[in-house]
Amino acid sequence: MRLVSRRLAFALLVPFALGAQTAAAPRTGSGFDPVRLARIDSTMRRLIEARRIPGAVVLLVQDGRVAYQKAFGFRDITTRAPLRTDDIFRIASQTKAITSLAAMILWEEGKFNLDDPVSEFLPEFDKQVVLAKFNPADSSYETRPAKRRTTIRQLFTHTAGLGYADIGSDEMRAIYAKAGLTAIGREGDLLADKVRTLGRLPLEIEPGERFNYSLSLDVLGRLVEVWSGMPLDRFMRTRIFEPLKMPDTGFELPAQQRTRLVTLHTETDGKLGLMEAQDGMHPDFPARRMTYFAGGAGLSGTVGDYARFLQLFLNGGELDGVRIIGRKTVELMLANHIPRLQPAFGLGFALETAENDARTVLSEGTFSWGGAFQTSYWADPKERLVALVYTNVLGSTVNVEPLFRTLVYSALR
Repeated sequence: MRLVSRRLAFALLVPFALGAQTAAAPRTGSGFDPVRLARIDSTMRRLIEARRIPGAVVLLVQDGRVAYQKAFGFRDITTRAPLRTDDIFRIASQTKAITSLAAMILWEEGKFNLDDPVSEFLPEFDKQVVLAKFNPADSSYETRPAKRRTTIRQLFTHTAGLGYADIGSDEMRAIYAKAGLTAIGREGDLLADKVRTLGRLPLEIEPGERFNYSLSLDVLGRLVEVWSGMPLDRFMRTRIFEPLKMPDTGFELPAQQRTRLVTLHTETDGKLGLMEAQDGMHPDFPARRMTYFAGGAGLSGTVGDYARFLQLFLNGGELDGVRIIGRKTVELMLANHIPRLQPAFGLGFALETAENDARTVLSEGTFSWGGAFQTSYWADPKERLVALVYTNVLGSTVNVEPLFRTLVYSALR
């Protein structure tokens, strides 16, 4: 079974050679120095031997072709089952960019304008209020009317004024918990019900005031359902995953894929262990019955699948002869929509811009993000490069992505 699985993973990666970019700037690099690239191997092994991470899967795609792909360490530190390159990870907030693409597919069909108020489609957001006072003793609060209405563009850019369940400020975590809201959802929850509840709760800040990482992409996921007339999981499957040949990505994993779902670990007092169920969230949620399709955090998938998703954007909206969105729509999504705020952010991605380019080695124009379980990615149009590193730890004190980024760029010829 594992041999079949590995062959299938290879077959799914082969089309990268057919999906070479057609609408990107000339690449400045010409591949990788193999000696320098081997530093990835030694670094990942060092982190695993030090028990900082259980393992990692790494994928580099340049010019639409796999340049490097390896798995290190273990999918489960107790059984010491080795990680494989086609293993499935919970990609958490990497879901957000896919939800953004789903919405923009419908934008191209004329379903909405970016600056339409959210309340035009979700009436529960009609009379918004902003948190004014909070009592931590019982999570009660006072509010004041919002000065302006939240727009759909603000949902994409985390400037809608919403907070985040489970990981946001103390005040909003308490308010959302009292209302039964979570970042991923509990068994039996429905997105429509929870977004309806969210719309009636206070905003943390005024819409448009600042970047505030939030549940806004879950609201956008609900809007995809309203605009398309189908559940978010089905829209993503039929309009994105099937056309892009991303068979291992989804909310609820089919039975035949569950053996490839990596075990979720956590770090406590500097030691790795298996994560246990907490706050109603079971660590094996992708292998259980899912009714809540969290547009901000609910998907799982492989590095190979997500690389195809990113390659779509490097190719100007088309991959292997299949066009998902238009070239100008890609340009719009990768433009900075909040130039007066930080970080630079487009419609679904953080951006490397002329203003912030000196802070990292990433090329100007690179788009990126990651997930809470230590999965990270970026796509660099100048180098025609897609890079992903996935591991499986919640609450790790080691941030793998900056190390990986340095190793990758220092190996470019």
